[in-house]
Amino acid sequence: MLRVGLTGGIGAGKSAVAARLKRCGAVIVDADLLAREVVEPGTDGLAEIVAAFGSGILTPDGALDRPALGAKVFGDEAARRRLEKIVHPRVRARTAELHREAAPDAVVVNDVPLLVETGLAPSFHLVVVVAAAREIRVRRLVGNRGMTEAEAAARIDAQADDARRRAAADVVLLNETGLDELEAAVDRLWRERLVDYERNLRARRVAWSGSEVRLVPSDPGWPEQAERLVARIRHALGGTADVHHIGSTAVPGLPAKDIVDLMLSVRTLDEADRLADRLAEAGFPRRSGEWWDRRSGTTWPKRLHGGADPERQVNLHVRVTGSPGWRFALLVRDHLRAVPEVRDEYAALKAELALRFPDRSSYTDAKAPWFDAEARAADDWALATGWQPTP
Repeated sequence: MLRVGLTGGIGAGKSAVAARLKRCGAVIVDADLLAREVVEPGTDGLAEIVAAFGSGILTPDGALDRPALGAKVFGDEAARRRLEKIVHPRVRARTAELHREAAPDAVVVNDVPLLVETGLAPSFHLVVVVAAAREIRVRRLVGNRGMTEAEAAARIDAQADDARRRAAADVVLLNETGLDELEAAVDRLWRERLVDYERNLRARRVAWSGSEVRLVPSDPGWPEQAERLVARIRHALGGTADVHHIGSTAVPGLPAKDIVDLMLSVRTLDEADRLADRLAEAGFPRRSGEWWDRRSGTTWPKRLHGGADPERQVNLHVRVTGSPGWRFALLVRDHLRAVPEVRDEYAALKAELALRFPDRSSYTDAKAPWFDAEARAADDWALATGWQPTP
């Protein structure tokens, strides 16, 4: 199933987005509701909270007195962490149960207020952040929840700031105008991205991006996008995978096709084949066919995966650590980063060839002579500078 993480600062409108996604057909897993469920009267979660914070956090009928508990933990970092150690594992376990119960073709949206703070972003195929300006959020909290401005500001400040949330976001839904506009944006997200993403994921199919070569100006957001993709791959493979951002989108100032190239290092291609299913489940299905790197008539085999997300084109090259293709990918990236004249020469060549060879296959072939010359120039640079590939 497609797992979507939904988050946003207090007062941003996350609940409205969750409600609209549910109407679209998503399965909603609400972390706040689960956090209440796992500490209901009679649960071991509530018993552990009482043991940690005392019976003063109970109402006369034995339920959790949330304002009383909040008074104990708000502003007390150690107390907050004790509470999280009790509640969060239980919420994660209940979330896993609901995921197992969902249909194989479901789009499961996890509504998690503290998704960024708890480091959960890499566990989702896509992260959606609902955002609004601070002053708008304060106004909503005062008007809708009866807080004072000081209370609203304190609640906002206790969460991750907007920059951290946006860094984790694949999609930002801005909620500053009205509910109609927000719901229209949610409908577009569902129709144009989530439905096809789920289908591709289930079919283990790379999202089709066409064969036309379209170069775009260098995007300063590419490295951040690559970081999110790398984090997902590492999460899928156990956290220790060696993954690099390579290719043109890894070189600041270099125009490129809007395709993020990544490289996963493996010990053998047999290991690459064993990892294929886990990568596909994480949203990176294997591309069909045989793939290899070629320089000056010599070829080196590799595996190639793509992305199931229809809005984020990805090439994931799986190469053996220390192989010529592995070394060349890192060397050329670092050479282009270090020597602007070479980068600009390559940019001019790409612009010329994109006009002459509008399909990707012939465009790639036409660049081969430049890469043969670049291999020699980059080797000379590596020798002169003492460059070594980063393991």
